[in-house]
Amino acid sequence: MRICYVLLSPTFGMHQYTADLANRMALVGHEVHLVTTAHVPHDRYAPAVAIHTPVITTNTGFSLEGLNVRDLRVLQQTIGNLRPDVVHFTGPHLWNVPLVHALSDKGIPVLHTLHDMDPHHGTRYGVLLKVWNQLVINSADHILVHGQTYRERLLDMGVPEEGVTSTPLLHLFLSLARSRSLSAELATSIRYEPWALFFGRLELYKGVDYLLTACAMIEPSVTSTPRVVLAGPGDLATMWSGPLPNGVEIRNRLIADDEAIDLFRRCGLVVLPYVGATQSALIAAAYYFRKPVIVTRTGALPEYVEDGQTGWVVEPEHPASLARCLEEMLGDPARLAQMGSAGRTWYDAYRASEMRALLDMYQQVGQSRPKTSLVTGYVGKPLSDLYGVGGH
Repeated sequence: MRICYVLLSPTFGMHQYTADLANRMALVGHEVHLVTTAHVPHDRYAPAVAIHTPVITTNTGFSLEGLNVRDLRVLQQTIGNLRPDVVHFTGPHLWNVPLVHALSDKGIPVLHTLHDMDPHHGTRYGVLLKVWNQLVINSADHILVHGQTYRERLLDMGVPEEGVTSTPLLHLFLSLARSRSLSAELATSIRYEPWALFFGRLELYKGVDYLLTACAMIEPSVTSTPRVVLAGPGDLATMWSGPLPNGVEIRNRLIADDEAIDLFRRCGLVVLPYVGATQSALIAAAYYFRKPVIVTRTGALPEYVEDGQTGWVVEPEHPASLARCLEEMLGDPARLAQMGSAGRTWYDAYRASEMRALLDMYQQVGQSRPKTSLVTGYVGKPLSDLYGVGGH
């Protein structure tokens, strides 16, 4: 099967996600192409993935960039010339919807990942996101989501069961070469030091302020070892003013692979105090490194945790319960190791079932040529007509 992935956002995290899909499909023998922006991190992709960069993009297209009809035509031609059996749009961009319509006009099946069904807390594009999501749902042949809660929502909206797939979000944050060399190293290098790791970009919706408030409630350690390490870029000043609580270490920068591996090897657990998430691949990363997690009851995060077995689920925006959980668990390294082992078992099992689900999904979509919307009864003028990039 010839699979063409399309990622027009230059976001690094979206490339990490796309590379995981593309590399695995290439590994099992599919012919894999990626049509993307010139700002592509090549070290994330396997040599077997053919990368095409016909345009340069700087964002998700919800700006004047999205009005560049010339580049839109170039993208349509590039994808069409590859004669794919199925096209998978893996990240958001304003051009996706007209491209989906144009490809559908040519009889090319299209599936689309929806990462966020709801806008993140504190973002300014909430209404636009909901409209864009609806357009994608109305135009794609198949939708991929990463949580059963979102699959059920799509079914409630009228999407038929055969039109939506849900798998956990399980990709790692590493380059291809580093991920291949890591497995053998992990067997003897995992420790459970008495501190929690918050990893990733510092954003308002991730509950950084609630985590810091929880840290302020914890009794100071008698040693100089931090209780919580926040590692990632972002403007902390927009979320927290004044001095940091005792026991908090900030590494406010982009974390390279080797430093990230060291943090995941050593921490006792990984904490995700999010107030408005959809899902997160960091849970899978924690399990891969045999570390339990603390997550909040938001989005699909609880689906990834066997509460009390692979981690804990606490209420969002409730620093007191988060503080109690952190203090109790960081003092019990034997239990952390036991739960971390259970998390790795969870990861391995779901990774195998995810691969089977993806292969079935591509086979199903590649054999279909539907000409109508997924949502029963939807009738609308193709956006390809509006953009002047129809397939005729």
